[in-house]
Amino acid sequence: MSDLPRYKSLRNGRYSESGRIYLITSVTQHRNPVLNDWRLGRLVVSELRMAHESGAANSLAWVVMPDHIHWLFELKDSQLTSLVQRIKSCSARAVNRARGEHQQLWQRGFHDRALRRDDDIVKMARYIVANPLRAGMVKKLGDYPLWDAVWL
Repeated sequence: MSDLPRYKSLRNGRYSESGRIYLITSVTQHRNPVLNDWRLGRLVVSELRMAHESGAANSLAWVVMPDHIHWLFELKDSQLTSLVQRIKSCSARAVNRARGEHQQLWQRGFHDRALRRDDDIVKMARYIVANPLRAGMVKKLGDYPLWDAVWL
């Protein structure tokens, strides 16, 4: 089975709603831990910050792990799919430029979850940024440089 039919099925039922809070997860191609080089991870962080500064999204929390990202945000002046595609595309170009390569950085598609207003968003943010702790990468969160949350 090719990736294309699976990718298209991931988009079925996806809905963009301005003002809605979303949690997205995107994985690197073949779960290659490219972003364990924090210099490259910071290029992804830069794209997340650009989305926030441009008004496309209001970032609430994110973490860049070696082989994936989690991003919790309020969708603003953008469509969900185009916003995530833009971040993935721009970060892939920046990472490839820094590495002097032309490789596919991200797997196609992404996982998204629209949160309800009664979801505990602060608890979700804490869970997201604690990824490096649960993975045993650091002993305390402050030792990991590729995360942020508006509440922490």
